[in-house]
Amino acid sequence: MNDRIEAELRGRQPSEIETLNLDHCASAGGMIEGITDEFVNLRKVSLNGASLNTLRGFPALPRLEKLEMADNRLSGGLEKLHGCAVLQSLNLVNNRFKDAEALKPLQANKHLKKLWLEANPIAKEEDYRAEVFELLPSLEWIDDQDREGNQKDSSSEEDDEDDE
Repeated sequence: MNDRIEAELRGRQPSEIETLNLDHCASAGGMIEGITDEFVNLRKVSLNGASLNTLRGFPALPRLEKLEMADNRLSGGLEKLHGCAVLQSLNLVNNRFKDAEALKPLQANKHLKKLWLEANPIAKEEDYRAEVFELLPSLEWIDDQDREGNQKDSSSEEDDEDDE
């Protein structure tokens, strides 16, 4: 993971980076490594398929708005995201979150609007969305459905690929 971060920096300082893509970059010991609090201007981090089983070592990233962590082995530890005060979008698809209790630490993330939980054990429960909406009142969307169960219109999807 450290080598990939070095490549992503391309000679720049960590404070100059707004987007960091570490998808499919296997982490040593299932832990975050190489992302430090020096990355003060990060707005988007992608750690999909990074073999994570813990968020230990995840730094406070005060400007982080979007965090992608699909296809890992996470089941808790979301309190490590408290230092991400403006986090709006969190993708946890295909991890190991079993129940709403594991998501409770996200209550501290008051700006969280979008959460993806598909392919987690919790998503097998018929009423999981209602339970999570109640737990996290700031949420507007869970797995592309709003509180009333309306599917998000893909044509209205925000284009956040311009974060680089």
